Amino acid sequence: MEQYTFLRQLADSWALLALFAFLIGVFLWVLRPGATKQYRDTANIPFRNSDRPLVAKDDALTATPKEAGK
Repeated sequence: MEQYTFLRQLADSWALLALFAFLIGVFLWVLRPGATKQYRDTANIPFRNSDRPLVAKDDALTATPKEAGK
């Protein structure tokens, strides 16, 4: 059997199965119980250490232009 033919058959069968199993493993790892807190913390990284707090909608409507621009 030629080397190319052997590698082609190996890639068509076992490598495809291994990659599919890896994909399922990644999905299970991401969706595991208890991971929500970690992902929520990671998603909030851009909002940490801000110079000023976010302005609520009600505060933005009642604030003067000088206060809203701070």
